[in-house]
Amino acid sequence: MSSCLTPLPVFLSDSTSCLPNTLHFLSSFMQVGLVSGISLIVGTMIGSGIFISPKAVLLTTGAVGPCLCVWAACGVLATLGALCYAELGTMITKSGGEYSYLMEAFGPVVAYLYSWTTVIILKPSSFAIISLSFAEYASTPFYPGCTPPMVVTKCLATACVVLVNCLSVKLASYVQNFFTAAKLLIILVIVVAGIVLLAQGNTENLSDPFEGARTSFGSIGLAFYNGLWAYDGWNQLNFITEELKNPYRNLPLAIIIGIPLVSVCYVLVNIAYFSALTTTELLQSPAVAVTFGERVLYPLSWVVPLFVVFSTFGAANGSCFTAGRLTYVAGREGHMVKILSYISLRNYTPSPALIFNGMLTLIYIMPADINTLINYFSFAQWAFYGLTALSLIVMRFTRKELNRPVKCPLPIAVLVVLVSFYLVLAPIVDKPEMEYLYCTIFILSGLLFYYPFVHCRFSWTRQVMSEYPHGWYPSGVQMVPHI
Repeated sequence: MSSCLTPLPVFLSDSTSCLPNTLHFLSSFMQVGLVSGISLIVGTMIGSGIFISPKAVLLTTGAVGPCLCVWAACGVLATLGALCYAELGTMITKSGGEYSYLMEAFGPVVAYLYSWTTVIILKPSSFAIISLSFAEYASTPFYPGCTPPMVVTKCLATACVVLVNCLSVKLASYVQNFFTAAKLLIILVIVVAGIVLLAQGNTENLSDPFEGARTSFGSIGLAFYNGLWAYDGWNQLNFITEELKNPYRNLPLAIIIGIPLVSVCYVLVNIAYFSALTTTELLQSPAVAVTFGERVLYPLSWVVPLFVVFSTFGAANGSCFTAGRLTYVAGREGHMVKILSYISLRNYTPSPALIFNGMLTLIYIMPADINTLINYFSFAQWAFYGLTALSLIVMRFTRKELNRPVKCPLPIAVLVVLVSFYLVLAPIVDKPEMEYLYCTIFILSGLLFYYPFVHCRFSWTRQVMSEYPHGWYPSGVQMVPHI
């Protein structure tokens, strides 16, 4: 019977006085089970997008038929990508997601550039956008007839989510489970209402679904961009592999259950919208689910904005939960300052990494509009997705000795690589802008920090944060055989 690898935290200190804490840490660290794993995937993927602005896909495709096809195709692509990540996650059972896989396949430079871009820009700006949506919907009822002070609500939203994640892994998991159940409930309500309307004969918007469709190279790419933004989060479980109970079983199961569930929900919700709203009404609506609720669910239409609040808070909680793990793994590998790799022995959470991510989020929240930032950096995200799928192909030949409990067919990995690079190039070819060049320059500017702090490791850089504050220990997680 072959042995399997399980994440065993081993403190790098030679002192044996740490042993009781180490053993307690080991029993408490792996706290995310199958249900919580599914909730993390579903809860992070289903944020505010499907409720507030699914019109972006319709705007770029021009008709109902291709719009629904893009939503379904995005679900298929997310599932195929997740199958690649299932092999990588069970082969390399380290937290950090793409960072760990790029490190193994391509070395520290590519992994550092990924962590640099994701930790500094992608994760906190995405978290900021979700927090903005949560703050807007949560504060509006308390300020009838006027605009709430957004700066206060933005900061409170971010602080609340960071606090939940710093307190306990279990608490963050329970919060995620509750809000995932809440958002699935409101989706069920919308879908059932749509089925009733279709049964009553409200099928005008679906009678000629491909009239006026746009199928240019660029428009299809932009439609996929907007649809995949709503699907973002399909890879979140790979960021917390070390905290997952029995990752060889629960990681692929959570992916196989969670992502198709979200895909079916998205397609059915869009069909429900078209049963009550024309394409013009949907494009003009500032919040599609709210408009649908006012038209179909009155006098209970108030439940829709309430559940949008639940949905956005759950997505923010999941985003914060995984973003902190990437930062802490990068700190553990020496690609971030050492304090970000610390774990609280009281709560068993990477609190410094979570707080650091929260501080960056607060910075991105302050501007009036950060959607442009995330739009321009989305091409970088898909470049890293493509490189990660490519790492699977590379390691099939360079790391044949690694155990692969889940094996993804190579044609699927090749397809994900091709689609990823299509999504990178399509917006640039369709509408080239200088901002893409600026984003590329920013990504490569990470090398200015990599050379002195990581590659050369001058004596003064090695001493950065070398002393451990009282009550904290370095994570120092190693992978050791366990029968």
